[in-house]
Amino acid sequence: MEEKERAKRILVVEDERNIAAVLAYNIRKEGYECDVAYDGEKGLEMALTDAYDLLLLDIMLPKMTGFEICDQVRMKSQVPIIFVTAREEEKDRILGLETGADDYVTKPFSFKELMARVRANIRRSSGEVVKRAEPEKTVEPIRVGDLVIDREHYSVTKGGEVIELSKKDYDLIAFLAENVGVAFTREELLEKIWGYDDYYGDIRTVDVTITRIRKKIEKDSSHPEYLMTKRGVGYFLCNR
Repeated sequence: MEEKERAKRILVVEDERNIAAVLAYNIRKEGYECDVAYDGEKGLEMALTDAYDLLLLDIMLPKMTGFEICDQVRMKSQVPIIFVTAREEEKDRILGLETGADDYVTKPFSFKELMARVRANIRRSSGEVVKRAEPEKTVEPIRVGDLVIDREHYSVTKGGEVIELSKKDYDLIAFLAENVGVAFTREELLEKIWGYDDYYGDIRTVDVTITRIRKKIEKDSSHPEYLMTKRGVGYFLCNR
């Protein structure tokens, strides 16, 4: 008899108990298993059990912030992380993504939108696990000027030096390298990299990620030579 696939598990770390209860109730209605932690320390302890398929983190938490949790989890796991927070300033969004989060949703939010993002992140994460588990033939690195995108080891170097990138940073630059010279709109990149359609995606996420990558790969991020903008269209990687 074929074994039934286990339900995906989600951890909610939220100190406002009414919000946590509503999230947990609706997540379970969607067919997921859900656990809740009400402070940062407990949330980190539970997250590090590696038993979850996705984490939903508030930022302002007792004992430890969501940023600190994300940073600690990323040292050991690539589980998808979505910040769900009232902090909507761009600097907070940038910090959230730089600590390794996959997405950032501000309160108040549409639960339908949030679940679309949850499903997209779990789907992409599950697909990646399957792909990496299969034996593969050697994939040749992509060379774009001094940049080398090593698709076998999921790394990027420039002039022989390793560039530290988050998973989404790598996914984005690897995709553009595979389509070097082709410009993609923000909406197309949201769908290709984040798995969101036009309605649910936030194009600012693409802009923040592009800005962050430029700071890491360009000599002068204000005058990029690799990661270019095509006015009126979107972004592309230039083969110098």
